[in-house]
Amino acid sequence: MLKKLLLIVPAVGLLLTPTSVVAHHSFAAEFDAEKPVSLRGALTKVEMTNPHGWIHMDVKGPDGKVVSWAIETNNSNALLRQGLRKTDFAIGAEIVVNGFLAKNGTPTVNGRDIKFADGRNFFLGSSAGPGAPPKPTP
Repeated sequence: MLKKLLLIVPAVGLLLTPTSVVAHHSFAAEFDAEKPVSLRGALTKVEMTNPHGWIHMDVKGPDGKVVSWAIETNNSNALLRQGLRKTDFAIGAEIVVNGFLAKNGTPTVNGRDIKFADGRNFFLGSSAGPGAPPKPTP
């Protein structure tokens, strides 16, 4: 009986120990590769974070209404390796973002690339997993 108790108590203790769970979504779970979109608007906010960064922009629709969009990007390290710095993002500047719409109908996009008014283009590709469209070739 003592042997069983010595085995059960540590096992229960391990089961009750809090652990962090690392989860990551696939592109296909949240975004639709069949719904590409191109957005032109004013940059409002940039978050160079991990595991994904975010670009926020206001886009004026054909009806004149402004919609605030959130664009998921690659992580900050990947963007930095391409030469894209937070200082490249001037709040209020006009940008063009190409990507894929969220499946849930919110104004959210998985960003594929960004073009600045001075002509610079950068790959934003935040997803390269199952269901993601292929990375464009240069």
